[in-house]
Amino acid sequence: MSNLLLLFLLFTGSYDFTIARLKYGGGGDWYDSPSALPNLLAAINERTSIRANPREEVVEITDPKLFKYPYLFMTGHGNIHFTQEEVKILREYFARGGFLHACDSYGMDSSFRREIKKVFPDSPLVEIPFDHPIYHSFYDFPKGLPKIHKHNGKPPQGFGIFYEGRLVVFYDYECDLADGWEDADVYNDPSKKRESAFRMGINIVVYALTH
Repeated sequence: MSNLLLLFLLFTGSYDFTIARLKYGGGGDWYDSPSALPNLLAAINERTSIRANPREEVVEITDPKLFKYPYLFMTGHGNIHFTQEEVKILREYFARGGFLHACDSYGMDSSFRREIKKVFPDSPLVEIPFDHPIYHSFYDFPKGLPKIHKHNGKPPQGFGIFYEGRLVVFYDYECDLADGWEDADVYNDPSKKRESAFRMGINIVVYALTH
């Protein structure tokens, strides 16, 4: 599907867009933050012209349906492991135009960096500058990612991998956007913090689907 055709279908409601949660191996809790994606999808429907299915999908890398989803999301606290077959499939997925948002829920950083390097051995994760369109695609974030969860108390950072000039992986570190998308009573975050998380989440989706 061409990018222009995908955009037309997305904004006319002719394409059943949703976010696919990546079920990965290695023992990490890929299922973390269960209310996050449904809440984000609801916000996308309420605030943008994108017509999204309010229910997330779960997909494994080896599932042929992987290529049906233009947008993948992964999170967790523990270990991640990609097999050689999965690395090959992910390379093809990104080459075909796919996008991945990885959200470190505290504890997956070292394994995610190790495994994504298998997929892109010659394209390191680089910090995304604050003037990049992903921070301005729908809402304006002149200082980059908002700080949602304390973690180690470090400033939040957005990292990315570019493939043939296109941002194909976005990684929020020391931020944990998914915590801000969870039901309000899960972390009792202030409404302002949750709002900034939803706004940044919408930015990432809008950017991924329009670039």
